[in-house]
Amino acid sequence: MSAVGHEIHGHDDHGHHKETFITKYIFSIDHKMIAKQYLLTGVVMGIIGIVMSLLFRMQIAWPEESFTIFKVLLGDKFAPGGVMRNDIYLALVTIHGTIMVFFVLTAGLSGTFSNLLIPLQIGARDMASGFMNMISYWLFFLSSVIMVISLFVEAGPASAGWTIYPPLSALPQAIGGSGAGMTLWLVSMAIFIASSLMGSLNYVVTVINLRTKGMSMTRLPLTIWAFFITAVIGIVSFPVLLSAALLLIFDRSFGTSFFLSDIFIAGDVLHYQGGSPVLFEHLFWFLGHPEVYIVLLPALGITSEIIATNSRKPIFGYRAMIASILAIAFLSTIVWGHHMFVSGMNPFLGSVFTFTTLLIAIPSAVKAFNYITTLWRGNLQMNPAMLFSIGLVSTFITGGLTGIILGDSTLDINVHDTYFVVAHFHLVMGISALYGMFAGIYHWFPKMFGRMMNKNLGYIHFWVTAVCAYGVFFPMHFIGMAGLPRRYYTNSAFPLFDDLADVNVIITMFAIIGAAFQLVFLWNFFYSIFKGKRAPQNPWRSNTLEWTTPVEHIHGNWPGEIPEVYRWPYDYSKPGHDEDFVPQTVPMKPNEEQLHH
Repeated sequence: MSAVGHEIHGHDDHGHHKETFITKYIFSIDHKMIAKQYLLTGVVMGIIGIVMSLLFRMQIAWPEESFTIFKVLLGDKFAPGGVMRNDIYLALVTIHGTIMVFFVLTAGLSGTFSNLLIPLQIGARDMASGFMNMISYWLFFLSSVIMVISLFVEAGPASAGWTIYPPLSALPQAIGGSGAGMTLWLVSMAIFIASSLMGSLNYVVTVINLRTKGMSMTRLPLTIWAFFITAVIGIVSFPVLLSAALLLIFDRSFGTSFFLSDIFIAGDVLHYQGGSPVLFEHLFWFLGHPEVYIVLLPALGITSEIIATNSRKPIFGYRAMIASILAIAFLSTIVWGHHMFVSGMNPFLGSVFTFTTLLIAIPSAVKAFNYITTLWRGNLQMNPAMLFSIGLVSTFITGGLTGIILGDSTLDINVHDTYFVVAHFHLVMGISALYGMFAGIYHWFPKMFGRMMNKNLGYIHFWVTAVCAYGVFFPMHFIGMAGLPRRYYTNSAFPLFDDLADVNVIITMFAIIGAAFQLVFLWNFFYSIFKGKRAPQNPWRSNTLEWTTPVEHIHGNWPGEIPEVYRWPYDYSKPGHDEDFVPQTVPMKPNEEQLHH
């Protein structure tokens, strides 16, 4: 199907035409360079997001204490005398959530690894549209810049929470951050959504049309299945958030009332009627819940590849894994109401959302059991990528178990908007996705940069990160069950919560230590780009096609013809072969059994 497309799409002389610095590193249409651009932008945004989380964690642990770092980073306007003001606290929480969910995890996983791996693992010269790929990245970069600029608006950045519920977000006069900062937030997100849609369309078309000869859908690595279905989810759900953002802009700037009704501010009656803020919740969460899987599925796909490679075993239940990805994609679009159990929802409708939410536990459990079964009695290679992949399985299970509580409407009401929710979604989505991203970076770093990262620094990075991640989020379950509400600037006004103050200090100490040790990763990453040990062509003895390309990058991936595929990607430790891995390009022997799942 795709051999003809390849020869039209890419020529063998790609590596020979002269590229300038600008065409090679800035306005590149090479998917490998665009993947690096996404990754580096995601790393910078991640640093900003983590610094914000440390600032507001310090405020929670030591409320109304004076800190020099507050004065330096926030200035006298937002931290007079080094004491954080309550409105900037809300702004930090809002922008931290936005940056981590959209600009770090979405870009660091889909943007980086879909771009890097889809053409390489399916045997394509490049993406279906290199130009559209470039535009997609630059729109993402522009949206990142606008989001960062919003931090410097005089009245303050958006402060309505990362979910930006109206009326706080719909009325410029509601709070300080509802003015220009909120407008910039909406503009940034509209551009981000355009970028994501362009990228997703490109990924889908590339996987469908540009697979090399012999690469049937059932010979695709699970990474590609995950990226492919993630792109489909994005195409379905992101336009809904765009419509919500546009309607919110209308309410803010053009006097409409889609989300506003009977509003009073300081005793004044505003001229709004007929709208409903709950409508916005429906639109937001129709994207918001699939977004969890837009972030999580690529991490799970990366984990599938790394666990199979480093267990030296075929992945267990290949077809079951594909079926679970498809089931998660479908179910993720019909569970959004479980975020709204306390919004006055009809109890019968709540029971429907409870049922569909509990149903999604089944394909999620299939993935977890398949990982564990692949690891069972494998010849485990415990490199940093493998450790982060196993860590992902751990946090995916522990975070997922609390999701069963939050997915039940009667149980959720008790812990809704407490730290229990923060603990749940940070473990199941934030930490799991970050682990997937770190695993992918350690595993494919040789393919991206032609060098190896330092393994010992990788071990230090993993163990400190793993201990601190649980140190931060495990206690939050308990203070949440004790009723501690989230997003409060300080709890010192409530004597009921005085006994929980020490727990917040412990959580903050773990957060500071965990964040500090990310510097080990950053040093390892940037040092290895320039000074790391040169990578062999196939350092992990892996079966997939990307390891058949030369270490030195060329535009077009393969110098000669694109290799043909003869088998699925998980023929590890197969009887009858001298090596414990059999690349997809090795023809089948006479009478050799196709393991196939």
